[in-house]
Amino acid sequence: MPALPGPPVPFAARPAPGPVSMKRRLVQVGLLAAGVFSAALGLKGFLLPNDFIDGGVTGISLLASQLTGLSLSVLIVLINIPFIIMGYYQLGRGFAIRTLLAILALAGVLLVVSFPVLATDKLLISVFGGFFLGAGIGLAIRGGAVLDGTEILAVYISKKTPLSVGDIVLLFNIIIFAVAASLLSITTALYSILAYLSAAKTMDFIIEGIEEYTGVTIISPFSDDIRRMITETLGRGATLYLGKRGFGSRGEQLDTLDIIFTVVTRLEVTRLTDEIDKIDPQAFVVMSSVRDTKGGLVKRRPLH
Repeated sequence: MPALPGPPVPFAARPAPGPVSMKRRLVQVGLLAAGVFSAALGLKGFLLPNDFIDGGVTGISLLASQLTGLSLSVLIVLINIPFIIMGYYQLGRGFAIRTLLAILALAGVLLVVSFPVLATDKLLISVFGGFFLGAGIGLAIRGGAVLDGTEILAVYISKKTPLSVGDIVLLFNIIIFAVAASLLSITTALYSILAYLSAAKTMDFIIEGIEEYTGVTIISPFSDDIRRMITETLGRGATLYLGKRGFGSRGEQLDTLDIIFTVVTRLEVTRLTDEIDKIDPQAFVVMSSVRDTKGGLVKRRPLH
């Protein structure tokens, strides 16, 4: 008879990080380096030569650099310092150190590396400048840091007010672009908004990827067949809830049945629904977006 598993090993007694942790650190460094160079390309290859700005702390730095003539590298570091300190208390020392190093690296690349001007058409500048900047920010986030402190501030304010993180970031950027419209020009502000939207969508895609998770709840009298299809055919995990029907076409129906919950990637949703239709075309299916997962049979994408 096999021995029963013992109690979990206390964290302090666990062995030191092995090769897996070192590999993860190398991946972090690679993502941060790629993020820094991508953001620098978006800034120096597109936005800076054409006096465009972006949202967040980067936008404030670009605007201040244009108005005062101070070095963008210096301004990016100085303006981000309060947010890094806030991140230290909100998200931990490791996050703050990685963010500080990433911002210093971005400032250094902007200072010493020359990038060719890759476009002169304003529409191309907005779209691709935002694309490379957003890709850089997204890669940095997957590496466990940020290149812009706006998100840290938004997280802090959201805990103190009813506003969500997205609401706060949006309001913050509305103020930035309104100032840009009054101090520079409305045309520049409009193109800068386009660059910001391009950066935001690219950042979301880099972070979420095409494998964004979807939580699926299935209510059907053929729940056992559907459960076996999910676990055996799709190779996914499934959780069963014991539930009761509430009200149907014949009035109250308090029969008990199993409610199935599973998590699949966005690419697997169509196959899952097709397989459900083969078993029970009348099944009630509810889907919702899932930001992230941990454990189970869903392979979690490591962010850092």
